[in-house]
Amino acid sequence: MTDADATTTTKTTVSTVTTTTAAATGTDWQAWQESWDRQQEWYMPDREERFRIMLDMVEALVGPAPRVLDLACGTGTITARLLARFPRATSTGVDLDPALLAIAEGTFAEDDRVSFVTADLKAPDWAAKLPYDTYDAVLTATALHWFHAEPLADLYGRVAELVRDGGVFMNADHMIDDTTPRINAAERAQRHARMDAAKDGGALDWSQWWQLAAEDPVLAGPTARRFELYGEHADGEMPSAEWHARVLRDKGFGEARPVWCSPSDTLLLAVK
Repeated sequence: MTDADATTTTKTTVSTVTTTTAAATGTDWQAWQESWDRQQEWYMPDREERFRIMLDMVEALVGPAPRVLDLACGTGTITARLLARFPRATSTGVDLDPALLAIAEGTFAEDDRVSFVTADLKAPDWAAKLPYDTYDAVLTATALHWFHAEPLADLYGRVAELVRDGGVFMNADHMIDDTTPRINAAERAQRHARMDAAKDGGALDWSQWWQLAAEDPVLAGPTARRFELYGEHADGEMPSAEWHARVLRDKGFGEARPVWCSPSDTLLLAVK
């Protein structure tokens, strides 16, 4: 497939994004949600399995009607799956990315179970903007690798204060064990070979998705502001699951361990 063919396929993939389903904006927010999901699945084919296990553990530990903080919520991916499974749940999404928040807010504009807060998780007072002092569950996925270890440890301390006694925190993300370099290299090579094959079939990558967002009349402004805030991508760290569990226990959680993993990713659960 040529670069021109790939571009045509990419645009076709989200050709429905600009169809009119929301009179106020003319933007099909659900199409953007689905486009984001497909782009993320290019990197993580088992992404939905992570969410399924995450919600299994929410139900097991805090029940089917939780008050949830969707931490670094992006487009509201976790919130969408939470409410589909637990209709009596409520969710507060918090993020700083203006483009992803625009999609989230557009998607859930008519749902009074959901609210969104714009806040920088590296700021010391971000939690003061939340509508509740405590939550049954704080959930996050594929976001906290944007942090370096020290500010992430500080964030974990604030999360521990927000989770009620008996509540849970879960983080699904890249967690790399540097003691297994040969395993890591083999896994990465295989994963990237599969990603290359999928891209030849028209899959969107990160840069292509953001290029399309920058061309959309509604998302162009928020996307420009987003790149002013973040640049192209994070320069954070991906410490091991053992590091995450140890720091969470140090910050006030009683138990912490992985409850799911793939060769490259881990879902780590901590109970207050």
